Amino acid sequence: MAFVLKWLRWLMVAMGVACVAIGAFHVVLGIASVPGEGATGATVDSRERFYNAIFLGYGVAWLWAARQSPISATVVRWLAGIFALGAVGRLLSLAVHGAPHWFQLPLIGLEVVLPPVYFWLATAAQPRPSAAAR
Repeated sequence: MAFVLKWLRWLMVAMGVACVAIGAFHVVLGIASVPGEGATGATVDSRERFYNAIFLGYGVAWLWAARQSPISATVVRWLAGIFALGAVGRLLSLAVHGAPHWFQLPLIGLEVVLPPVYFWLATAAQPRPSAAAR
């Protein structure tokens, strides 16, 4: 179980750092940070910066959750579920509008693959009740 917990914590920190970095990058640069996008108006740039401030906060939530002892499987499942919902949004966009810029295709792969990994690790890392507590 210690090995699983170590991997879960490491993946949570990696997710948190990545989300904070990506969110900050997009907040600072706005629409210019999106590969394959040209010039847009103030509305789309404003939306890009706003959503990515929330994404930055999502990364902070991962980092906060990784620092808890014990790690809450429920919190991990909620955060992974939100990430999976993002994958659903991307897949819906793929179905409606076709393929995005090539850079986003591997991101879709990560967004589909990682949530089940987090769900599995959260379950495997949960403390087991002792025989005396049963």
